[in-house]
Amino acid sequence: MITYQIEEKIGEEEFTQVLINSTLGERRPVDEPDRIAGMLKHANLIATARDNGKLTGVSRSLTDFVYCTYLSDLAVDENYQKMGIGKELIRITKENSPKAKLILLAAPKAVGYYPKIGMTQWEQCYVLDNVEDLK
Repeated sequence: MITYQIEEKIGEEEFTQVLINSTLGERRPVDEPDRIAGMLKHANLIATARDNGKLTGVSRSLTDFVYCTYLSDLAVDENYQKMGIGKELIRITKENSPKAKLILLAAPKAVGYYPKIGMTQWEQCYVLDNVEDLK
């Protein structure tokens, strides 16, 4: 049975493992424990899905709770995908910051998922990796 909750802290190793098991680890610093630790330390809204205590899904967000919630990581172990876990994690995240607009950048493999669950796609997103790239 899958249980869902908001958690103040989750373990770095279990977070890393769910990233790897979800394929999101392909685009996350799973080989850099210090960065993983920082990602968890600075997140202020973490929703989890657990199967008998095992972390099977996570929604890691940064939010001000009134205007903007950036859902930085939505990861569901591949063995648990297509069970509604991702959608439920998004719902819990949104319920815990109801006034804030929920925003995320889709992983390439997940681009088609979000419209199916009712999210709206926007084209006005920009990314800056390095300050030296500013003109």
